[in-house]
Amino acid sequence: MTNDWEPDRALYGISVAAELTGVNPQMLRVYEDRGLVEPHRTDGGTRRYSTSDIDRINQIATLLASGLNLAGVQQVLALQAETVRLRDQIRRLHRDHRPPPASRRNSPVQDGGTARPRPDTAVGPRHGDARG
Repeated sequence: MTNDWEPDRALYGISVAAELTGVNPQMLRVYEDRGLVEPHRTDGGTRRYSTSDIDRINQIATLLASGLNLAGVQQVLALQAETVRLRDQIRRLHRDHRPPPASRRNSPVQDGGTARPRPDTAVGPRHGDARG
């Protein structure tokens, strides 16, 4: 049996989505036209909104209420999606590129043998030293 409450399962018609979000059906159509929300379409062309769509509509309404216009909302949503994508990429990179084994990490020469002595431990006379 399929779980009817899966967040991406399209369950709600436009009138129910409007009632759940407080956004009128015409504005829901505008959101769709602007690419802010993409409800599922049945074979007959009826819009069906998922719980994820309802959450996104609520987020859009909150952003609009804070003073953004639809273009600003598009930018915010795009930046949020990019942030999620980059975080996922960082997680994958951390997972795929584990640190080297401890024996290599603790090696006295970590730069391929090109280490130079520190100035305070240099061998031989210094420039201007009277001993040399």
